[in-house]
Amino acid sequence: MSNTPHASVPVFKLYGETHPWPTPDLLHCESIPERSRLHDWHIRPHRHADLVHVLHIASGQVELELEGTQHALGGPLAIVVPAMSIHGFRFSQDVEGHIVTLAQPLAEQLSQQLEEQAKALHQANYFPLEQAAQAHRLATLVAQIDAEYRQPAAGRDRMLGALVQALCVELARLAEPHGPATAAPRSRDRGHEHLAQYQTLIEAQYRQQPSVEQFAEWLGMSSAHLNALCRRLANRSALQLLHERLLLEAKRQLTYTNMTISQIADSLGFSEPAYFTRFFKRNTGLSPRDFRLRQHAETSPK
Repeated sequence: MSNTPHASVPVFKLYGETHPWPTPDLLHCESIPERSRLHDWHIRPHRHADLVHVLHIASGQVELELEGTQHALGGPLAIVVPAMSIHGFRFSQDVEGHIVTLAQPLAEQLSQQLEEQAKALHQANYFPLEQAAQAHRLATLVAQIDAEYRQPAAGRDRMLGALVQALCVELARLAEPHGPATAAPRSRDRGHEHLAQYQTLIEAQYRQQPSVEQFAEWLGMSSAHLNALCRRLANRSALQLLHERLLLEAKRQLTYTNMTISQIADSLGFSEPAYFTRFFKRNTGLSPRDFRLRQHAETSPK
């Protein structure tokens, strides 16, 4: 049993990292060895304010810490880590598998699209894949997600969306027969509930760019309280969380659409394209035009 104080657990932006979200996608996929070997196969306990992890361990061993309980597990195995769940891993060096990370906006979309079958994304859990057909089906699905993620092609966004929906359905099926494999989840305090409500409001309203004061009013609290809550639980201010969502959508539109910079600025609630350009460059170091050129150069066939 871990005695790690909740307040001392770091909040990371990606898998054991403080780096920003690395792509313009709402999904990130990578192999477990390519990331964990950089950390000597040990990802220390941490949490994410706005990311959901799904790990597929095809083979090898993992010492899993999930919500204060520890488990020694072997593949094939699936692990679900919702936003704000404390988790850590110590992998064997022969581990094989992938981690699929969903940004909060994608998790929200899946909840709306799949309803009950997306609930598995909100429950910290692990699932031994004891049946060969079951293990093969999940391994094939994760391999398809990884291949589609790494090799951009026409219809990539739709294909990834369909594959992730299928992954949610598979996880829901795993959860049905026997219920949670882990101990009962930690009950969320009012602060966690308010942060989740704020993130839902951001997703619904970010294109209108409401003020932090307006968000706080909708949540029935002061802006100072909202800022303090965001800094305590997400290590960012309320305004930074809004700006990160705006920036993510700007990157997506610059990468995957033919909209002009002026049209993108307007769609994201900027009164002038110049304001959007300054916002984007301040947060990325690149102008929108230079970012688009770089993205197109990276994804063009060699």
